[in-house]
Amino acid sequence: MIFIMNNQNQKNWQAQVYERLANDDEGRVCKEISDEACQETPGNFLATMVANTCSSLADKLASAKTTLPWILVQVGAPAWMLSFLVPIRESGAMMPQLWIGAWVRQHRIRKWFWVAGGLIQGLCLLAMMVSVSLLEGALAGLTILGLLIVFSLARAVCSVAYKDVLGKTIPKTRRGRLSGWISAVAGLASMSVGLWLSTKGQSNDIALYLGLLALAALFWFIAVVAYARIREFPGETAGGKDGWKAAVDNLTLLQRDRPFRRFVIARALAMGSGLAAPFYVSLASNDLGSTAGLLGLLIAVEGFAGLCSSPLWGRWADHSSRTVFAIACAIASLTTLAVASFAVSGMTQQMAFVVYPLAFFMLGVSHAGVRLGRKTYLVDMATGNQRTAYVAVSNTVIGFLLLVVGGVIASVAAFSSVMAMVVLGVAGLAGSILGVQLRDVSA
Repeated sequence: MIFIMNNQNQKNWQAQVYERLANDDEGRVCKEISDEACQETPGNFLATMVANTCSSLADKLASAKTTLPWILVQVGAPAWMLSFLVPIRESGAMMPQLWIGAWVRQHRIRKWFWVAGGLIQGLCLLAMMVSVSLLEGALAGLTILGLLIVFSLARAVCSVAYKDVLGKTIPKTRRGRLSGWISAVAGLASMSVGLWLSTKGQSNDIALYLGLLALAALFWFIAVVAYARIREFPGETAGGKDGWKAAVDNLTLLQRDRPFRRFVIARALAMGSGLAAPFYVSLASNDLGSTAGLLGLLIAVEGFAGLCSSPLWGRWADHSSRTVFAIACAIASLTTLAVASFAVSGMTQQMAFVVYPLAFFMLGVSHAGVRLGRKTYLVDMATGNQRTAYVAVSNTVIGFLLLVVGGVIASVAAFSSVMAMVVLGVAGLAGSILGVQLRDVSA
């Protein structure tokens, strides 16, 4: 009897929190999920929010763009290893999804794939911490790169499983709001981390970065516990087949599914919202000096941008995810082109101190919108196993293009960072135009 009462009380407070966060106080909205899943929506909403907020914060603490490069420098790894961090982290998490998707589809309950992937990522971070403590030079660098490959493959499993479980457990018109709250809370946490880092000034103490890795691993383990509490009901398994055959079959989606093909093209053109950030940091460090304080300020600004904008983007994405994607992509592109223009015209240090943080804020706002828009659009445009196939194909193609575009942009940047920003900005504007023309799937 006591257990039943406690369980009922838990469901009551979960429902109250859910109603506030999802604005669902006028009757439960359960579009495109089963009746039994509808009854578990409040608890699943909160469990998903906690798990993905913790995993997002872990990504900030152990970023391949900031923390890992600094660690490689500290252990004396060769400089060429730095250039492999982001491609391994991003492409490694995307390209295998075409094969992983077929494997995941063979199982009716898929949350355990996310749980296993999250556990592996946390263990990889702990292993990195140990290797940094015991090794140095090229051996330490190679160990970190090897662990990052395993980390990225685990991330690929999580990505496929997450979108499919989300589509089975969260109503269609509440997925954008969930993503918005996840980004907002993670933004607040990363802003706090950035402000703390900004107080370290010129500090290069290796213990500081070991602590970041340990804390990131802890957040992954918390995320695993939270995600395991999701009540997922069995889904379709039709279509599970050999990974290579599934890969070939799924790739034909790009040929025979025109709306999906247009979405993938638009997403590819919008990659600049993420790829442009290092150039902002590079230009800012050249004009204002390369210090931990400046890096902390930029991280804090980016976190504040996510905190302010993500809930609004999420609510809007529930009404029209394609509009969110298109507008956010346009803002990111225009901001990048504006920064390139300022860099060419020249700025005083006082002006640069205003322009770069403001531009980084706008990029953070717009990148959050691009991510929320495309994620919500992809989940809403398909159901069942088709959703898993869409996620796998789009992420695999984008992962491959990320390597190609990254190489091209690196070649352009070797001559001019500003020109590389112009290329990314123009491509983003084209992606925005194509985004407006995508089929509306939010209704």
